[in-house]
Amino acid sequence: MKKQHYYVPVAAAVLTAALLLSGCNSGDKTANTYNSSGAEAGTTTEAAANEGNAAAANDSEFTAAVEQYRAYVIQECDAFVTETEKFVNAVNGGDIETAKSLYAPSRMHYERIEPIAEALGDLDPNIDARDGDVEASEWRGFHRLEKALWEDKTTEGQQEFADRLLSDAKLLRAKVETVEIDASLLVTGAVELLNEVSTSKVTGEEERYSRTDLYDFAANLEGAKKIYELLQPNLAEKDENLDKQIADRFTALEAELAPFKEGEGYVSYDKLQDSDVRNLSQNLDALAEPLSQMGKLLGV
Repeated sequence: MKKQHYYVPVAAAVLTAALLLSGCNSGDKTANTYNSSGAEAGTTTEAAANEGNAAAANDSEFTAAVEQYRAYVIQECDAFVTETEKFVNAVNGGDIETAKSLYAPSRMHYERIEPIAEALGDLDPNIDARDGDVEASEWRGFHRLEKALWEDKTTEGQQEFADRLLSDAKLLRAKVETVEIDASLLVTGAVELLNEVSTSKVTGEEERYSRTDLYDFAANLEGAKKIYELLQPNLAEKDENLDKQIADRFTALEAELAPFKEGEGYVSYDKLQDSDVRNLSQNLDALAEPLSQMGKLLGV
């Protein structure tokens, strides 16, 4: 039931008189309040405009880097589609050994630009989810085929997953033409790539069946370094010491990884000693710390 309101006439009269008296004395105050509010509103509007102009100037400062990064992503996507098609053809043709040899190299093109895929909805889990990352009924992509090749030692029943992987690779290529990229995405992308290495590559969790983790490690590192190189002129202008520190630590980590190179690829992760993993991890942490400062310094 809706509540009823009853008003006492005397109370209403007293209230009316009070309002009339306060109205007589408040004209100047009201005007002053209005003027003050108007000034505040003007100040707020001006501040917002200044912020907008600063943001526009900041975006303009990084336009070249952003466009160069988009070109790099498109180039890697083109190679990713081409190499994935070769891998898929080997799987569908039942050629296990050829498929194994093409698996890790084709993935490197994806691992270099993974932050872009992660920004495009379900594409990253569809392409790169590991067993247990998604519902069993939804699991597909590279790691589904990795398990079939190395653990199950068969390609039977895998054509559906192989064909969907190639379809997802082509969809990624189509979407990168229009995906929004800004300087902030570049900086966070570089840090995220190193986080990928730290949380799943250097631990040996990513490629649990094939043991090709070092391919992913190297590709993530290359992708992060590409972003750094594109932003380096801006960074050097703002802080030469930080720029040199990041460059030196990229060099140190690359040097730590170099002994595990084997031909065009890398040795099996099983061949690394505990001390090797520890040294890689320490150099990775040493790089990640200054790299994470880059965004704040550049104002993105």
